[in-house]
Amino acid sequence: MIAVILRRLVQSVLILLGVAAITFLLLYALPADPAVLIAGRSATPQMVANIRHELGLDQPLLMQFLHYLINLVHGDLGRSYTQRTAVLPLILARLPATLILMAAGIVVEVVLGLTFGIIAAIRRGGLVDRTVMMLSFVGVSSPQFVVALLLLYVFAATLGWFPMSGFGTPAHVVLPATTLGVLGAGWYARMVRSAMIDVLNHDYVRTARAKGLSGRRIIFRHVLPNAILPIIAMIGIDIGQFMSGVVVVEAVYGWPGIGQLAWQAIQQVDIPIIMGVTLISALAIVLGNLAADVIAPFIDPRIRAQ
Repeated sequence: MIAVILRRLVQSVLILLGVAAITFLLLYALPADPAVLIAGRSATPQMVANIRHELGLDQPLLMQFLHYLINLVHGDLGRSYTQRTAVLPLILARLPATLILMAAGIVVEVVLGLTFGIIAAIRRGGLVDRTVMMLSFVGVSSPQFVVALLLLYVFAATLGWFPMSGFGTPAHVVLPATTLGVLGAGWYARMVRSAMIDVLNHDYVRTARAKGLSGRRIIFRHVLPNAILPIIAMIGIDIGQFMSGVVVVEAVYGWPGIGQLAWQAIQQVDIPIIMGVTLISALAIVLGNLAADVIAPFIDPRIRAQ
């Protein structure tokens, strides 16, 4: 296990390095010039040139990237072009709000996905099964901004059950977390249904029924633990999807997380902030998948044996 973790850590470092290089090249290939945006419309060419020199944008691209990597090793993500402050404190100040939203979204998708997946598997082939699968397909296919606007209209504007936007109370997190969790819940419901139907046909399940065990005990003691392993792996992947989804969700709901920070940086072509948020998101994906690999052997003895 230790050797596997060490190998994954080395792979993770290489992945983060690749993400940094690709993101750096893509951002600097944009036609927008940060120096022009910072200087303003009335700026002279000399003012723009001075800003480019101050930011180091007049250096060769390879030198800029090497300087960025050297600073990154020392924990320096650079300074924001527009806010003129270090990027790392800006991200750390917004990170708790995003983590709260991500955790709530994972809870929503796991609870909804497991619940509907179990119901569909138990009632497979019937009206309940078809209804759940149709709803899961709708959830998977719906863009997050459409779900967000629909939830806002129904539960905030019309019914008044939840606030339209903001942060600070449990009521503020319900709609954003539901928006994030709907997509994953649809996938989880379909995966749990397929896995449980496969497990229900195994010999040890028929043996448990022949022994007279209750249906609830068979489902939760024998079937679900063997069918839940794909969900563990999916949660690690979902961390990355949530990091991309929070940009839209936080912008719609006015949630003060790193997604909103990234959206503002994209509008202002603030490259250091975009790079910082991208690397933090990639780090979250890597750590999520690593955690899933570590937890999986404790869930499935077959993996531990291998």
